[in-house]
Amino acid sequence: MAQGTPTPVDFWFDPQCPWAWIASRWMHEVALLRPVEVRWRVMSLAVLNEGRDLPERWRAANGIGPVRVCAAAEQKYGPEVLGRLYTELGTRYHHEKAPRDRATAAAALEAAGLDGDLAEAMDTAEYDAALRRSHREGMEQVGDDVGTPVISVAGNAFFGPVVTPVPRGAAAAKLWDGVLAVTSTDGFFELKRTRDRRPSFD
Repeated sequence: MAQGTPTPVDFWFDPQCPWAWIASRWMHEVALLRPVEVRWRVMSLAVLNEGRDLPERWRAANGIGPVRVCAAAEQKYGPEVLGRLYTELGTRYHHEKAPRDRATAAAALEAAGLDGDLAEAMDTAEYDAALRRSHREGMEQVGDDVGTPVISVAGNAFFGPVVTPVPRGAAAAKLWDGVLAVTSTDGFFELKRTRDRRPSFD
């Protein structure tokens, strides 16, 4: 069981990214065994990739709409609602393969105890300034040649981890300890190997 004064952990996510979803479920496991307090923050793959030459099918699958809904909910209720809204959206997108449309967003909002009408934010730029500000706060810590999630803890920020399936129990804590050891090393930048499997949400 986690003990001691919780360490704040900022976790920037785009609800559409499967790798961020897996990492977020890992963070839930970590919080059971380590004294951490996760603060959920929004970022956007659509914003990150503005101006980049990417296939149109990728852009269509990773539009800005869902994260706009998160930004709208944060503006109305405060950042404390983002964790449960992310859980509802992520479950629908990644497990249930629900369409990333207004109806799915409204169902997720209502399941999270929030106003379903905020789903209308998918199609407006009303909350884009706040979304971009949050996105920028995350990217300023790690640079633009990364993706989501971005995690910041104790003055150290990093992209990832990119891992599948979700590490559970002691394995989750072991990975957390290792990530902290590596990312707190002065001058450390990167470990990487080619992915040989698709995201698994089990």
